Amino acid sequence: MTYFKRVLLLGSGPTAIQLAVNFKHYFTSKVAIAGRESIRSQKVFDSIVQHQLTLQVSVQNSQHQPVAGECTIDELFKGYHTINGNWDTVILCVTTDAYISVLAQIETDVLKEVSCFILISPTFGSSHLITNFLKNLSPHAEVISFSTYYGDTRWLDDIPSNQVVTTGVKKKVYIGSTHATSEIVDELCTLFNRLGIQLKKVPSPLEAETRNISLYVHPPLLMNDFSLQAIFDEQNTPKYVYKIYPEGPITYTTIRHMLNYWKEMMTVVNYFHIQPLNLLKFMVDDNYPLHPESIDRQEIENFNQLEPIHQQYLLYIRYASLLIDPFSKPNQDGKYFDFSTVPLRRIFINQNGEWDVPRMPKEDYYRVKIIQGIAKTLKLKSPTFDHFVQTYEEKLRQVVAYSDLKTYSDAFQVKSFSQDIEMIGKELISNPNSKE
Repeated sequence: MTYFKRVLLLGSGPTAIQLAVNFKHYFTSKVAIAGRESIRSQKVFDSIVQHQLTLQVSVQNSQHQPVAGECTIDELFKGYHTINGNWDTVILCVTTDAYISVLAQIETDVLKEVSCFILISPTFGSSHLITNFLKNLSPHAEVISFSTYYGDTRWLDDIPSNQVVTTGVKKKVYIGSTHATSEIVDELCTLFNRLGIQLKKVPSPLEAETRNISLYVHPPLLMNDFSLQAIFDEQNTPKYVYKIYPEGPITYTTIRHMLNYWKEMMTVVNYFHIQPLNLLKFMVDDNYPLHPESIDRQEIENFNQLEPIHQQYLLYIRYASLLIDPFSKPNQDGKYFDFSTVPLRRIFINQNGEWDVPRMPKEDYYRVKIIQGIAKTLKLKSPTFDHFVQTYEEKLRQVVAYSDLKTYSDAFQVKSFSQDIEMIGKELISNPNSKE
């Protein structure tokens, strides 16, 4: 085995712990974890050190047992600036908006030795961003993007430590590399096969980044007045991400915005000669299936060719059909599992004593802003992108303006993300019509 001999995981969250166990088990890699210095990560560091660098992953469902296990990592770096040694593979397990700030803290001599950078949960354009960052450091390094992280992993008992639990595992994940032929991708496919996950190769990292359902559904479901009021304003009654109004944000207007957003996204995707996405088919076949009684297979297959009003109707039916888990077993009262009860989480006070924004919609703001920047670079119209950004930024300004006495994290700041957009733009200009 010539790959994954020395693996460095950037990030000290549950995802990094899950990946460390998998790489240690299946590749017997030398594995290190590095994280930023913060109150939360200090708890993780302390726990890992206390348990002599041992990590534990448990699973909620027995069919996911292949991802579970225990391992002892080889090194732990407290602060990215403390990383030293030679690493052949760097895996980014941090949020996409932190990619550049994290890499910039690592000594250049360390980065120059890395032959492969893997993005576990990127957004559209992330591979271009990393490629541009590495231009003068390691121009021949391979950049690999997954479509999304393959599981749902959280702290055991919600306490940051050396132990995590994976409550769900995806059946299929997409992967793309900057190298046309990649033995590293082949090795990852072998690993994922052992984990019970289909890893589907696509021609480029950018294409893999288009195969993330959150990219298409989170912005319309979160960046609207209903959801933002539930997230930012004092509310006694909980609201839910995937429920129909008035329990959640799904209305015919939300669905229309979702459809238009997908179409604008496909205009951007088409510029790169990437296979367009059938949104409804992707939702049903790659994410949550439906009974054929809910939507006819022919309508799913022909979704891209249908009239807009017909497409809206089918998307609305899809969400209505998933208010309950259609494949769960009803209880004695005939009630199915309440599948759509995913709460819109409210702003909270973080461990630094500041008001902070939950990952949904904080990460979606970055995601949409980057795509909006790409569209502008390509001189493409994006009225729906613009609408989402404007709605979200107006809410941020409103909240801060009316609460002078509170301390807010930088998540409440209106941001341009201009550096990231400029770096991605340079790659677009240098490779305007290539498949990478």
